[in-house]
Amino acid sequence: MVDFAGVLTDPDAGRFYDYLAAARERGVRTALLSNAPGASDEVKNTMFDYFDALVFSGEVGLAKPDPAVYLVAAERLGLPATRCAFVDDSATNIRGAVEAGMVGVHHRSVSETLDELAVLFAG
Repeated sequence: MVDFAGVLTDPDAGRFYDYLAAARERGVRTALLSNAPGASDEVKNTMFDYFDALVFSGEVGLAKPDPAVYLVAAERLGLPATRCAFVDDSATNIRGAVEAGMVGVHHRSVSETLDELAVLFAG
């Protein structure tokens, strides 16, 4: 699971999008979890190139860091929270994900985040 602002808006985000596409090809299920009110159908259709599920706080009535919103995203992926990792640049949002049972990855740079995800999803 990935947050949008701060992660996918990073100046080096193109590398992260490439990672997401490759991960999906290997069978890793991916989700976007954003506190945004929603997105246009056009944006959603573009995002489905990279994500199996899109969760917008404005559409589900829950927002990060409430642990319940992470559980909604995990459910939409068909996975238990304990099988999910969540990437965000906000430590507060990472704590919410961890409270929900996920592994939290604190995004500071694309390179660091990709290195950490490589360890988590090795093999």
